[in-house]
Amino acid sequence: MLGCSTKNEMKVEEPIKIDDLSYIPQSASNYSYVLDSNISKADQSKFESQYFSVWNMNAPIDDKTSVQWAFNTFRSGKSYSENLQLHKDEFFTKMEINSDYENYATLNQRAVALTEINMRAFPTDRPLLRDPEKAGEGFPFDYLQNTTVHANKPLFVTHYSKDKEWVHVFSSFAYGWVKANEIVFLEKKYTDLWQKAEQIFITKEGEPIYSLNNEFLFKTKIGMMFALISETENEYIVLCVSKYKNKEPLFLKSKISKAHANKGVLDFNSKNINLIMDEISKSNYGWGGMYGQRDCSSTLRDTFMPFGIWLPRNSFQQSKVGDVISLDGLSDEEKITTIKEKAKAFKTLLYKQGHIVLYVGSHDDKVVVFQNTWGIKTKNNGIEGRFIVGKTIFSTLRIGNNLKYYDDDAGLLRNLKSMNTIY
Repeated sequence: MLGCSTKNEMKVEEPIKIDDLSYIPQSASNYSYVLDSNISKADQSKFESQYFSVWNMNAPIDDKTSVQWAFNTFRSGKSYSENLQLHKDEFFTKMEINSDYENYATLNQRAVALTEINMRAFPTDRPLLRDPEKAGEGFPFDYLQNTTVHANKPLFVTHYSKDKEWVHVFSSFAYGWVKANEIVFLEKKYTDLWQKAEQIFITKEGEPIYSLNNEFLFKTKIGMMFALISETENEYIVLCVSKYKNKEPLFLKSKISKAHANKGVLDFNSKNINLIMDEISKSNYGWGGMYGQRDCSSTLRDTFMPFGIWLPRNSFQQSKVGDVISLDGLSDEEKITTIKEKAKAFKTLLYKQGHIVLYVGSHDDKVVVFQNTWGIKTKNNGIEGRFIVGKTIFSTLRIGNNLKYYDDDAGLLRNLKSMNTIY
């Protein structure tokens, strides 16, 4: 599964607040000053080769058996639908037939997302939930939600569903099903020209983007990149594809304020880190990017994108990037010592199974991390629960330890497996 994983969730009666959220400063500017003496810039050409990778392949990189993983993972009798009733065998049979994997890799065309779209494990909008009676399951954990894909993101289409409502696609970081009317096919000559253009990186969340005719297209998100056509003193003129006519792409020009974007990758310095993290922090928790929000791994992925630093989509894969140091088997105190000695602020990720955070420094000699989290595990008389956080925060590694039923054995620090410096 992509994104963050979880096992339980049940809201419990707890104190009104978590100490970390009032005690730990909730702004990157309190920690990023350490970067001012170490300004650096990533290799943009290397980043772009990964970003556009699916436009430069002629066949999918995964075989037919691999992409059908969801049919080997989910079964009737163990998953619930939107009415909180068990999915029946007919649901899975219908999904398998409609997926039409016999025609996998028979289309193999380049495409682009017309807007922010959901990528699904099955060709359906219907959810697949675990037991909603258990803590950490039910809403918002729809296990058919792989990820979201930003508007105008490159795609590679392998085939249609049998009913033609869906297409199976690869992006540069994930694969799955998206609605056929949410993409448009592009000829190779256009994708080649798009890649050769100078690129701008979005630095502002939620700003509307319009065509030159003042028609709304979509809103900006950190993690978007656009091909530059020209520029004025205050604006970039960029290429957008927002719709199609007679199944052909409609190329549009759009103005983006220079206050909301940057030509080329950003310098990795204090000013820019503060800018991007302030924008990313506007996101609540959204499993698989649902509801226009972010989960733990997409938060970190999008944070680093304007700096030209490429991260995979899910937390496990992100934990393998760069220089990895195992924390497995260490005591809590040994983990803290190792992190303080070897981690680099804003460049080191800390990983536990199903969740990943960014080390940013310390406050009152306590390790501080940046993370997007659903909640804190609790246990009362052997019954697991959750204290819901549901947003992007700065915290210690013992966040929530002031809660009456805080489960130390399930806490972030106790379960850290590794740390990795990515840049």
